[in-house]
Amino acid sequence: MTASLTEASTALHDQWDLLRRWVVEVVDDSVGDAPSVLEGWTVTALVAHLGRAMDALAACSPLPAGTVPLTLAEYLGTYAGRAGDIAETTRALAAQVAGDPIGWIDDRAAAAFAALDALTVAGDPVVQARRGPVRLSTMTVSRVIELVVHADDLFVSVRRVPGAGAGPDPVEPRALDLVARELLAIVVARGGWDLEVTDARAWVRLASGRAPYDVDALAAAIAPRWTGDSVPDLGRMLPVL
Repeated sequence: MTASLTEASTALHDQWDLLRRWVVEVVDDSVGDAPSVLEGWTVTALVAHLGRAMDALAACSPLPAGTVPLTLAEYLGTYAGRAGDIAETTRALAAQVAGDPIGWIDDRAAAAFAALDALTVAGDPVVQARRGPVRLSTMTVSRVIELVVHADDLFVSVRRVPGAGAGPDPVEPRALDLVARELLAIVVARGGWDLEVTDARAWVRLASGRAPYDVDALAAAIAPRWTGDSVPDLGRMLPVL
């Protein structure tokens, strides 16, 4: 089951605050134009994408009672077919906000949190997101996933720049745990296994396609809840994103 709206909202605030401080302290002209771990994206483009990720929450609007929402798995499943469009839009956006990228992502984050507060008054309503109707809690979890995965992308990217210091880890531990649990829940729901996360960072990298699939790496990242069981081969299910 998707995390509660309260848990997801707290994780989103905590991850945003940590990542925003990290970006201000670490991402400067010496690393901004460097290639990121995402092919065709610079570090600056990846920073700009953080604002777009938050903007998706700001754009949500309430839907009538009775509207059937997508599950988190269904919502995340819409990503794959739009990877090229997302990359092109992100590069154009990075050029557009190059004069003040921090100011832009701050504005988008402020709008996102204002929308979240306003929508929460109605409890956990179904809202219209860019890719379909979802519960507000589901949409918020998807934003936590975006921030955690891209915080790790940025951390790895900056560490690869010669002479650059990546600073402290920009991935918030409780947000990382939430994301790991949510991504594992998608896999468990599809296969019916009883699994648990043993290395959240490793599992999120596998589930998001940041690490190549490998059965030994998988066995180090997740484990069966009962000792008599084994870790299934998830090669056909990963990445989830």
